[in-house]
Amino acid sequence: MIEGIPIQHFLIVSTIMFFIGIAGFIMRRNLITILMAIELILNSVNINFVIFNRYLYPDQLQGHFFAIFVVGIAAAEASVAIALIINIYRKLKNIDVENVNELRY
Repeated sequence: MIEGIPIQHFLIVSTIMFFIGIAGFIMRRNLITILMAIELILNSVNINFVIFNRYLYPDQLQGHFFAIFVVGIAAAEASVAIALIINIYRKLKNIDVENVNELRY
């Protein structure tokens, strides 16, 4: 229990976030929305890292370090993805997934 909140509440929130991210990734066609769904999935994983670290090993910080590492990877992934999306938009004037096949040379 973290300051009065049971671990189940964190796991429920994390699971809901994860499945919303999966649904957004599968159902959406806009590249920006897909990128946001991936970020939602990564944030749900971060919640799991931190909560399991606090629950299993409260005196250690490995889960927190993994979460910080994932945040850094997510920031790098987002910056590269946004740069690619901007280039796709400049070429196609649209950022839907169906139009990405038009980028073939």
